[in-house]
Amino acid sequence: MYQQMIFVNLCTGDLDASKKFFTGLGFTINEQFSDDTTASVVISETIVVMVHTKEKYSQFTKKEIADSAKTSEVLLALSAESREKVDELVEKAVAAGGAVSGETQDHGFMYGRAFDDVDGHTFEVVWMDPAAVEG
Repeated sequence: MYQQMIFVNLCTGDLDASKKFFTGLGFTINEQFSDDTTASVVISETIVVMVHTKEKYSQFTKKEIADSAKTSEVLLALSAESREKVDELVEKAVAAGGAVSGETQDHGFMYGRAFDDVDGHTFEVVWMDPAAVEG
């Protein structure tokens, strides 16, 4: 069966810092699709973040590139298999140079936290009780 993928393209002010940040979270860099202007960060088999220098990113758009430290252009949400895994990934993000973003959301059946990467892009990490989804 075909598995559709998503490639999230983000702009970075410091490619080396971004690579260090994302590998600090436990993700890997696919060197086959990386060079001195782009890092291909493998989140899962179907999710890849393409981190580009501003010069490279500008080749894909005619629009002004948002300053992600000052504006929000997108909120990226990742699922987690448990509440503990939510906390674990956010703690890894902070240890790798990111920052906690917003307040912890605890609704019992759903638990989430968020972090900003080294460029200010916001990632939400969410766990939802599978029984609540079914019911």
